[in-house]
Amino acid sequence: MKRSPLLVLFLCFLLLAVGCANLTAGGNNPSPTIDKIQKRGSIIVGTAANMPPLNMTTKKGVPAGLDIDMAQYIASAMGVQLQLVTKNFDELLPALQAGQVDMVISGMTITPERNLKVAFAGPYHVTGKAFLTKNGALAKAKDLAALNSNAFIFTALAGSTSEALIKAAMPQAGYVAVKNYDEAVAMVVNNKADAMISDYHACLLALVRNPKKGLITLITPFTYEPLGIAMPAGDDHLLNWTTNFINTMGASGELTNLKLKWIEKTNWIDELP
Repeated sequence: MKRSPLLVLFLCFLLLAVGCANLTAGGNNPSPTIDKIQKRGSIIVGTAANMPPLNMTTKKGVPAGLDIDMAQYIASAMGVQLQLVTKNFDELLPALQAGQVDMVISGMTITPERNLKVAFAGPYHVTGKAFLTKNGALAKAKDLAALNSNAFIFTALAGSTSEALIKAAMPQAGYVAVKNYDEAVAMVVNNKADAMISDYHACLLALVRNPKKGLITLITPFTYEPLGIAMPAGDDHLLNWTTNFINTMGASGELTNLKLKWIEKTNWIDELP
């Protein structure tokens, strides 16, 4: 099969990165994190594994999704094994700060608040907020001010930018934090919440998986959500390496291929429990 020049470029980068990683494994690496990864022989990546299509767990208990593929690409480029650690979303950054994981790849929006605590490479994908609801009037809301009312109860992932949006822009509304999207969707379906607020692809997936539940969604123009890879603060070499890696994936077309695989196509849905 004939390979495109961009794909060849990307593969060459992987080989070069592996070679450089092997050269630095002897302890001369200026990055403490990369040095630790090389000595261990594996990179530990934290992810929620319950945020499809970015990250999920299949019926067979296998992690999958865009984020998981990104993590595997990174491990391959470093010449090490991938070790995934799954935690609730709001536990991921504390795990990174505590040194329990080397990176976090889990649909995490780059925000000023988070960036004060950890470094981010990216974005590798840009998304925005959407509402999943059964309330037609709510779905027609033209601005967030119309939703700032105690007549509504919202649900969102604990520790997410969706939660921050609700608390900042809709403080008068009721709010219930959840650990995963399945809990949030169930609350809307069972009329325990007026709407779930999340990244748009999670709402669209809920529509596809629940076609007869009367759900509708509104993709809002209110937010810009750049997703990044989180890593320890102060490790300039690791940040530089990961930034260049994401840029090369984008230039080679491999990042576009991953987005087509996981975001544009839906054949993976049957693998969900």
